[in-house]
Amino acid sequence: MTTTTTRPHDPSRRRALHAAGAASLALAGVPAAHAADKILIGFWPIASGVPLYTALERGFFKEAGLDVEGVKFASAQQVAEAMIAGRVHGSANGTASAALGLAEITSPDLFRIICSNPSNHKLVLDQFLVPKDSPVKSIAELAGKKVASGPGIQNVTLAKIVLEKNGIAQPQVVELPVGQHVPALAAAQVDAVYTLEPTGTAGRLKGLTRVLENGVIAKYVLGNADAPWFGGSASVTTAFLKERPADAKKYIAAYARAVDFVRKNPTEVRRHIDGFTAIDESLVKEVPLSGFTLYDEFSASDIGYFQKFFDVFAERKIFSRRIDVKPLLYVA
Repeated sequence: MTTTTTRPHDPSRRRALHAAGAASLALAGVPAAHAADKILIGFWPIASGVPLYTALERGFFKEAGLDVEGVKFASAQQVAEAMIAGRVHGSANGTASAALGLAEITSPDLFRIICSNPSNHKLVLDQFLVPKDSPVKSIAELAGKKVASGPGIQNVTLAKIVLEKNGIAQPQVVELPVGQHVPALAAAQVDAVYTLEPTGTAGRLKGLTRVLENGVIAKYVLGNADAPWFGGSASVTTAFLKERPADAKKYIAAYARAVDFVRKNPTEVRRHIDGFTAIDESLVKEVPLSGFTLYDEFSASDIGYFQKFFDVFAERKIFSRRIDVKPLLYVA
C-alpha cells in the first residue's frame, strides 16, 4: 500500500489535494472512510497537528504498510462530525478536545484518545492579543472592549471564562476565524482576541500585535499556570479499532513514532507544518511547538487536569452530562 501525500517541496499542490479531499468527502455524502483499505484522518490545519504531518511526509505510515490520508476540515467541530458519520477514522492532534467531548455525548463510545497536546505558559499555544500600540496592559482592562475568539464552542467558552476570572461580568465574545485575528486587530475592528499560536507569532513579526498574556487556560481555567491544558487530541474511532484491529494497532504505533520524532527533531519537523497549514513559510521557524502526551504517558495528575477541563463544560451545561476522561484513553 502507499501513503497518500505529496513531496515537501510542493506545498501548494499538497494544500490543493487536502482541500479537494475534504470537499469530496463533504459532497459525496457517503461513508468514505470505509472505502478500500485507506485510513482517513481528519485534521484542523494548525501547528499542533505536526505529528500527523510528519508521519505522512516522512513515510512512517507507508513503512507500516498503511495507506493513510489526512483530510483537512475548516474546524474541529467538522472533524468530530465526520467521525460520528463514519467518514474518517480519527482525528489529528489540534482537534479541540471539547469538540470530541460533545461528539462523545452525541455518539457514546465513539473514540479513544491516542495522544493529546498539553499547553500552558511554557508550552505556548493559547493567548490573548491586542494591537501593538494598544494601551491595554492586562486582561482585566478589557471590560467594555470588543473581544473576539476563534470559532467553536470550546474557544468561545474558554474566552468568556478567562474574562470572568479577570473580573469582567457577563463578557461578550465574537467568533472570528483565526486567520482573521491579526487583520481584525490591525484594522481596529476588535480590541483583543483570544487565539492560538501561530497567531501571536505572525502578528508580532508583522509588527501589528503584541501578546497580552500567554497560557491563559492553565492559569485561569485550571487554576495553575504550570498545569497541562489538554485542549487538543488525536484519536481513533472505536469502529476502526473493532473493524480493523491490526491496522489500528499499526496506525497508533506509527503515530507514536512520529510524536517521538517531533520531540527529538523540533527544528527539522517545522518544515512539515508548511503545506498542511496556512502558516506562511517565513513564520514556520518562529512558531512554538506543542507538547505531546501519548495515551500510555498520562499521569494521574494529567488525567486530573484533563478531567477538570471537561468538568468545566459540564458545569456550564455545554456538555449535557459529565464525561469521565479516563475511559476515553486508548489502552493497548
